[in-house]
Amino acid sequence: MIIATIAIVLAYLIGSLSTAIIACKLTGLPDPRGQGSGNPGATNVLRFGGKKIAVIVLLGDMLKGLLPVLAVSVMGASPLLIALTGAAAFLGHLYPVFFGFKGGKGVATALGIMLAISWLAGLTVLAVWLLVAFTLRYSSLAALCASFSAPLICWFYRPDIEILVMMIAMSALLIWRHKSNISNLLQGAESKIGAKKSVKPTVDSATDRPDNPPNNP
Repeated sequence: MIIATIAIVLAYLIGSLSTAIIACKLTGLPDPRGQGSGNPGATNVLRFGGKKIAVIVLLGDMLKGLLPVLAVSVMGASPLLIALTGAAAFLGHLYPVFFGFKGGKGVATALGIMLAISWLAGLTVLAVWLLVAFTLRYSSLAALCASFSAPLICWFYRPDIEILVMMIAMSALLIWRHKSNISNLLQGAESKIGAKKSVKPTVDSATDRPDNPPNNP
């Protein structure tokens, strides 16, 4: 019981380490919560930080889900403990204790959890995401499609009821966290992958104000 509790708490704390915020701070980039969509995730970092830093964020967020679940799995944990550990890591990413309980949407972390539960299930969900992302160029739509399919795919490869319940709850949270993206998709206002947020030019009042009007002829 004590070991299980420690595993769950550690999984939550690992999940609470925001890869996007930490990576941006270490590389001198602005806080992702104040840029673009305001989401501390790989897609938003890609818009203003470039591909290299976005890949680092993506891998870091995946490892936050993969490592805790893989650790308890190797130790021979029950399906219930595996599910609770995965849920803790996922909730840590969504509601990080170190960053005011305001985290990312959890797509990469959820993928890491699935890869640890069943690498075939994880790769299948990843294939769904890649197919939609590279065909339609919408990261949010790819995440939604992957979220809808994840519980069924996971059940196919790992038919444990505890893990299925966790996957359904995790997918529901993922979809709910994308509610603004769903609205943007319906309105045709969602940004595509690789598109940068437009920045309105600022007017320099000291330059544009006619302090020195031209002399009349």
